[in-house]
Amino acid sequence: MALFRKLFYRKPPDGLLEISDRIYVFDCCFTTDAWEGKNYKFYIGGIIDQLREHFPDASFMVFNFRATKGESEMSKILREYAITIMDYPRHYEGCPLLSMELIHHFLRSTDSWLALGPHNILLMHCEQGGWPVLAFMLAAVLIYRKQYTGEQRTLDMVYKQAPRDLLSLMSPLNPIPSQHRYLQYVSRRNLASEWPPSDRALILDCIIIRLIPDFDGSGGCRPLFHIYGQDPLSVDDRTPKFLFSTPKKSKVARSYKQAESELAKIDINCNIQGDIVFECSNLNDDMEREEMMFRVVFNTSFIRSNILIVNRDEIDIIWHTKDNFPKDFRAEVCILL
Repeated sequence: MALFRKLFYRKPPDGLLEISDRIYVFDCCFTTDAWEGKNYKFYIGGIIDQLREHFPDASFMVFNFRATKGESEMSKILREYAITIMDYPRHYEGCPLLSMELIHHFLRSTDSWLALGPHNILLMHCEQGGWPVLAFMLAAVLIYRKQYTGEQRTLDMVYKQAPRDLLSLMSPLNPIPSQHRYLQYVSRRNLASEWPPSDRALILDCIIIRLIPDFDGSGGCRPLFHIYGQDPLSVDDRTPKFLFSTPKKSKVARSYKQAESELAKIDINCNIQGDIVFECSNLNDDMEREEMMFRVVFNTSFIRSNILIVNRDEIDIIWHTKDNFPKDFRAEVCILL
C-alpha cells in the first residue's frame, strides 16, 4: 500500500505544505507578514485553482483559525468557490490552545470529513499570528488518528515545518509545556471509555512553590496569581471568565527570598471547572507593575488526584527565563476534590 501511494503521489500545488495524507497547510501561515486584500484574494484563489486542476475529483474543506468575530476574509473568498469553511478561535485566554470542547469538535470533524471518502481533502489556514495554535491542532489530529505517536515528538515534527524562530515571534511565552499536556489528554482517548471526560467542578485550595524563583534580582519574588476559566457556578454560561486574582495590597502579596525560605504557600480557595489558565506573575517593588513568571493550562476533567505538580520544564515561561527558576523548582496546585 505504501508503494502504491508512492507511485501515484502527486506533489501539492505551490503555496501548500502536505502534513499528512490529504491534510495540507497554506504556507502563508509560516510568516509574520500580513497579506493585503487583493493580494490575499489572488494568493488563495490561485491555490484553489491549482488544487482543482491537481485533484479534479476532490472535495475540499477549510479549517481556519482566526482572531476576530464576524465573517473572516477567508470565508468571503471561499464563498466564491463554494468551499465549506469552519472557523475556530486563535487562542484560549491568551494561550495558543483551544478548550477541550472545541478540540473534541475539531478532531471529530476532521476525522468525519476524511472518512467520508478518499477524495476528501482538508486545508488548514490561520490568520496572521495563528501558527502556534494551528501547529498544536495539527499535532492533535495526527495523534488522534494514530498517524504519529509520542506527544513531544509529534509537536516537534509539526513545529519544524515552519522557520525556527516563528513560534517565539508569535508567542511571548513558550506554550509547548501546556500544549504537551493537552496532547497527553488527546492520547488518553485510546485508554478511556468516555473521552473527553465530563467536566468536573473542583476547588483550587492553595499553591505551594518549592524553591523560590529569582525575579527581583536579589534571589526572590513577590508572587501574584490570576486564574481564568469557566465559572462552575454559572451552569448555562461556558465562556471563560476572570475567576481569581491576588489582591496587590494585602498580606498575601508578600516577598519571598531564596535565602530565607525554600517554599511559599499561598491560599487561593477558588472554584474551577473545565479548562483553566493559571498565571503567576511577580509584583514589582512599586506594588503596581507585574512581570509574568509562569503559566499552567490544564483541564479539571483529567485531574485524578488532589494535587497537580509541575516542574520548570512543565510550565509556560517567557523565552530565555528558564535560569530564573532553580533546577529543582516545583509548583504544586493543591485541589479539593
